[in-house]
Amino acid sequence: VGLVYMFNLIVGTGALTMPKAFATAGWLVSLVLLMFLGFMSYMTTTFVVEAMAAANAQLRWKRMEKRKEDDEEDEDSSSGVSDSDVLLQDGYERAETRPILSVQRRGSPNIFEITERVEMGQMASMFFNKVGVNLFYFCIIIYLYGDLAIYAAAVPVSLMQVTCSATGNHSCSVGDGTKYNDTDKCWGPIRRIDAYRLYLAAFTLLLGPFTFFNVQKTKYLQIMTSLMRWIAFILMIILALIRISRGQAEGHPSMAQLSGIRNLFGVCVYSFMCQHSLPSLITPISKKRHVNKLVLLDYILILAFYSLLSFTAIYCFRNDTLMDMYTLNFTNCEIISIAFIRYFLGLFPVFTISTNFPIIAVTLRNNWKTLFHREGGTYPWVVDRIVFPAITLIPPVLVAFCTHDLESLVGITGAYAGNGIQYLIPAFLAYCSRKDTQLVFGTGTVNKHLSPFRHTFWIVFVLIWGFSCFVFVTANIVLSESKL
Repeated sequence: VGLVYMFNLIVGTGALTMPKAFATAGWLVSLVLLMFLGFMSYMTTTFVVEAMAAANAQLRWKRMEKRKEDDEEDEDSSSGVSDSDVLLQDGYERAETRPILSVQRRGSPNIFEITERVEMGQMASMFFNKVGVNLFYFCIIIYLYGDLAIYAAAVPVSLMQVTCSATGNHSCSVGDGTKYNDTDKCWGPIRRIDAYRLYLAAFTLLLGPFTFFNVQKTKYLQIMTSLMRWIAFILMIILALIRISRGQAEGHPSMAQLSGIRNLFGVCVYSFMCQHSLPSLITPISKKRHVNKLVLLDYILILAFYSLLSFTAIYCFRNDTLMDMYTLNFTNCEIISIAFIRYFLGLFPVFTISTNFPIIAVTLRNNWKTLFHREGGTYPWVVDRIVFPAITLIPPVLVAFCTHDLESLVGITGAYAGNGIQYLIPAFLAYCSRKDTQLVFGTGTVNKHLSPFRHTFWIVFVLIWGFSCFVFVTANIVLSESKL
């Protein structure tokens, strides 16, 4: 179940922008880069699992030390209390608070057992210094802002494309090869860009207020969203395969186009993002002995799925007709004659993204609060209930107001903040947690969840790769802007 959740988490909105990125970078370059970035993401996932085990060991050790002190102070306590006795007692006490499904072992649990959920922010505060913790929160906040900007643009874009195409002379379609400008008419005197901004305003007014409250009890919404996502993805793959098998395919993708690598890199990084949610996914799994192998299987399945979706897309549609949001290519009557399916796929991002937007907005608001939190201090009502939600909501809506270029938004978010969360933070967590473990438990102690990439070379390799990606993407943006 945990791995199904992980699959659902990774295969999200980023996948819808991948076919266009594949087409602009060329199929061979795209496939090689996708496989390499999938491998890098898997490696850093094992780093995070290792850091989670180290954090659990630290918390257990602190409790053991505290209990020892209490026992020494207590006159009635027995004089000799061994570590294993304390751990055994710890295990029995935790039995009341642990989930029913978690494995209840007889005897002493391994000190590195992952039984307690330790979020990335908590791990950062345990293993990093103050500057490191602030940089961590800064990176998470930038990533969540990017996420919200993508969501705030994707919903109005889908609504604009579907509703503007359903009126006027072009009654069926956006995927028929006709290129529309933002200044083209949508309904009467209203231009397409005006329709987009009207939808953006409606989206903000409807979903924005959720940022000012807590969003809970979203289980059924998430189940519905997952179901719709799978129906949409499978439909798109089947429809593209039918079109290719009938000989109606129009795609002639090039093998390599280096100019498209920047966006493809960002889209791929964004599409493999799961590191920040691993504590919530891995901790409830009862048998964690083979967790790294199972996560590897997940990554292989995701890689195959992304390849299938992108290859069917680039061979089915001409490069110049592929939309930023791939679902919009299926709103053409020639592709699919059933109106319900056309509207379902065209409006699919509207349903799924709308359920995720409030959750991510609340997460971002809480991260802001944590970053500025003072020990023992509370915020005034105005700051807590008005200022933090406002600074969460306004910037992404402004970005979406200024641009609706989804491929660039996903590319930049993935290439910068995504790079930090997926490569740099896990590598530093693995390095610092190993140092801490050696200091506390001695050099002979082995973390049972130690990453298969245990050599220091891999950490150095990830860090060099992450920093060089920052330089490459920045240089590419500067050069392309100067050409314009």
